[in-house]
Amino acid sequence: MDYTKLFRVEPGARVRLDNVDASFKGKHASHEEAMPEIRKHVVRMDQLQYLLYADGSRSLLVVLQALDAAGKDGTIRHLFSGMNPQGTSVFGFKQPSAAEVAHDFLWRAHQRVPGKGEIVIFNRSHYEDVLVTRVHNLVPKEVWSKRFDQINDFERLLAANGTAILKFFLHITPEEQLARFKQRLEDPSRQWKISNSDYAERNFWPQYVEAYEEALERTNTAHAPWFVIPANHKWFRDLAISQIIAGTLEDMKLRTPPVRVDLDAIAREFHAASQAPGKPGV
Repeated sequence: MDYTKLFRVEPGARVRLDNVDASFKGKHASHEEAMPEIRKHVVRMDQLQYLLYADGSRSLLVVLQALDAAGKDGTIRHLFSGMNPQGTSVFGFKQPSAAEVAHDFLWRAHQRVPGKGEIVIFNRSHYEDVLVTRVHNLVPKEVWSKRFDQINDFERLLAANGTAILKFFLHITPEEQLARFKQRLEDPSRQWKISNSDYAERNFWPQYVEAYEEALERTNTAHAPWFVIPANHKWFRDLAISQIIAGTLEDMKLRTPPVRVDLDAIAREFHAASQAPGKPGV
């Protein structure tokens, strides 16, 4: 099953999240059944990250957006923890600092985008400035409504510089969110994740859905597509996202760079050094 086609938001399409089945599981009935396929994609992601780093001509930006408890942290932990940290990094968008507030809203995002050969994951992102700011009236509509075009221009610039952009909205139901909050309350190892705003923000669920739907519609482009990922089942979320990322990296046709030294000469030197009397082999 091709999840890239299945979950990609169609260009120009209206987005209605209520029409997306957050409990979709595809062909697999359970986590155990899906694990071999997930592992295959994760291994391939690691192999392709090595090629991306070696090739040095492209980069990948992964944007994770969701309502609370939808699984952004889990996605990062399950899919990216095996990658070489030399070429992979994660940036979490929390409340902006004084320096960030003093600049335009895209300033902090632009500082964190990947360089050539790198993968960067945004845990929340520059989209917070058309979501939270809108829902809580932190800036007037005349300000946040202009940001859609500014975001499109920003992402177009990144794409022109060789950055592939994948944007994932992790879609869960209010009932699933409440069940996950309950798990946090009951699990001492996860209670640190509870915040005072968790339940309060649930009161704004309809407003967030409306904000996300408009953001998905107005910033879904060929060079920076949105994917709405059913995320009630954590394992299916991982399966779909890993397949999409691996496929995107495959499509880059990455190659290791050509050898720039005389391998035969180096091999002769190695052989001579290893055979020299009284000297240890290399």
